[in-house]
Amino acid sequence: MTGNIQMLIGIAAYLVTMITIGLWYARRSNTNLEEFFLAKRRFGPWVAALSAEASDMSGWLLMGLPGVAYFTGLGEAFWTALGLFIGTWINWAFVAKRLRSYSQIANNAITLPEFFSKRFHDKKRILLALAAIISLLFFSIYVGAQFITFGKLFNSLFGINMIVMVVVGAVIVMFYTLLGGFWAVGMTDLIQGLLMVTALVLVLIFGVVHAGGISGVAANLSKFPHFLDFFGVADPQGVSNGVPLFGAEGTRYSFLTIVSIMAWGLGYFGMPQVLVRFMAIKKTSMIRRSLTIAVVWCFIAQFAAVGIGLIGRAIFPGVFDSGSAAESIFIKLSGNFFPSLLAGIIISGILAASMSSCDSYLLIVSSSLANDIYKDVFKKDASETSVLWVARVSMLLVTLFAILVAVSGNQSIFRVVSYAWAGLGAAFGPLVLFSLFWKRTTFAGAVAGMLTGGGMVVIWKNFISKLGGPFAVYELLPAFIISCLVILIVSLATEKPSAEIEKEFEMAKTVEF
Repeated sequence: MTGNIQMLIGIAAYLVTMITIGLWYARRSNTNLEEFFLAKRRFGPWVAALSAEASDMSGWLLMGLPGVAYFTGLGEAFWTALGLFIGTWINWAFVAKRLRSYSQIANNAITLPEFFSKRFHDKKRILLALAAIISLLFFSIYVGAQFITFGKLFNSLFGINMIVMVVVGAVIVMFYTLLGGFWAVGMTDLIQGLLMVTALVLVLIFGVVHAGGISGVAANLSKFPHFLDFFGVADPQGVSNGVPLFGAEGTRYSFLTIVSIMAWGLGYFGMPQVLVRFMAIKKTSMIRRSLTIAVVWCFIAQFAAVGIGLIGRAIFPGVFDSGSAAESIFIKLSGNFFPSLLAGIIISGILAASMSSCDSYLLIVSSSLANDIYKDVFKKDASETSVLWVARVSMLLVTLFAILVAVSGNQSIFRVVSYAWAGLGAAFGPLVLFSLFWKRTTFAGAVAGMLTGGGMVVIWKNFISKLGGPFAVYELLPAFIISCLVILIVSLATEKPSAEIEKEFEMAKTVEF
């Protein structure tokens, strides 16, 4: 009982810190829209990098990814992490600088939907409205996945009803995000990013020592068929008397399957929570330093997350008998390795991962509804005060919807996140790349590509993938490719952009801010 109280104290200290940061930045963030939604483009390299990575990885990093490694072995977890690492590097190396410059040249766009609209001089705000609606749909699912993380954590540790903790977590995140805006989101994400990677590394090191070193981990895992296979996955078949059972054959990966898993990395090009950090960085000259920070953080965090899943199976081989249950392995290891108070602080890394994503998603969706739809589509003369109030109400409504998603019954964080990631990545990713790097992209091509990418994710996931064989690939891959082809074909078939649009495009290639 005393241990639980100490653990709660550690977690409570973290939560109070996050709320305090929100209160601290409340006055600054509520002065105007650019301050609230983009921090007036004043993020430094550390805040931009760690805020982007922490909001990107979410509770998936500390629960979903270790859970996959624990349940089916090295294969799927390794190729997923590799795809994300490559995507992170490419995004920072090639997209960040161009988007930072172009978003300011495009009449100071402060959200991704607004950038699309201003990039193509969309007077009727069609692109803006479509992008805002797509953001609303998939980010609401995403927020729900993070609330699942919050509920699972407290249910696993203290036996508290999961639905109750989903609501509590939602209220806390909404509170500091609503008060402090993008400044609060960025600064809390900086702290959360550091806490996440510290927690992962500590649990990994203690796990290796506890398991008898690398050789001890390898010896234990070698008992499970195909568990350490890079080109396939183990076949878990339940637990009997505390002993995990595996099929002898496992599942071999084809080249197409590996490409499909690595396609997770394609999602980065369309992730508003990452792209908006590029837009918020103070100077383009800082991006190289941010790239280094982000890539190093990403490598360490994902290496540790996969390692924790494998080590967890070596130490507690028969504790979890399903993929959803296995997502609690980080919690299990933390509670066994550390004193209760320290374990509470380390386990707060899960809250950090979840909350750093939730706050970003809530802010993006509320900005889409308030700035992109209410102000730019329905009430162009709206005051900044009224837009901020619409943003707050929008945040409340999205939070309520996300709570419904969280308690709907799908409790696998990895699977819920993968669907939302695919939707955003395919709808926005191809268009971001074409908008930044192909001058011939037209408004019609942009609309067609966005609708095709988002729609194809839904169609492929629910219908085409069920055909099996070569069609049973991660829906992001085919949707991304088809969206690219549609943008290319429709753009070539329609009238080329105006001279003014082409001039802005050329300026974005060379200008420094």
